[in-house]
Amino acid sequence: MAEGNGAAPEAAPQIKLQVMAQFVRDMSFENMVAQKGLSGGEVQPDIQVAVSLDARKRGAEHQYEVINKFRVTSKNKANGDTLFLMELEYGAVFHIEGVAEAQMHPFLLIECPRLVFPFIRRIISDVTRDGGFPPLNIDTVDYLALYRQEIARRAEAEKAQQVLSS
Repeated sequence: MAEGNGAAPEAAPQIKLQVMAQFVRDMSFENMVAQKGLSGGEVQPDIQVAVSLDARKRGAEHQYEVINKFRVTSKNKANGDTLFLMELEYGAVFHIEGVAEAQMHPFLLIECPRLVFPFIRRIISDVTRDGGFPPLNIDTVDYLALYRQEIARRAEAEKAQQVLSS
């Protein structure tokens, strides 16, 4: 093994991440089957899950709030009737230190939501079960892919805006 020049390797900054609070900011569940008295018959549910995120700096130093927004729609494949609609806004407050400013945006929109996702999954499962449907265990969200899609969408929108203003 070759010896270096004796200088200690530069240590990466230590990241401190603490979940200060988690909360349901808003939630609704509409059971269309019960409301409209839809006939039973052959039901083949088609589940659509839409996810969006918001993040913002809070007044306290090193504190950030991240909101996960989920919209879950279940429709009957046979006739397109909506079976249920669930909307959930789940927030968390994080204390974060040691993340470079240039990396804070992806950190907030990838790592932070990933930490609280298991709690969101449980809430969605419990609410769908309590709403009279089989518990819905949603697939893990790929927050990195979601982040990349949003960056690409913003770049396209910016390009389109530049073309319009030329």
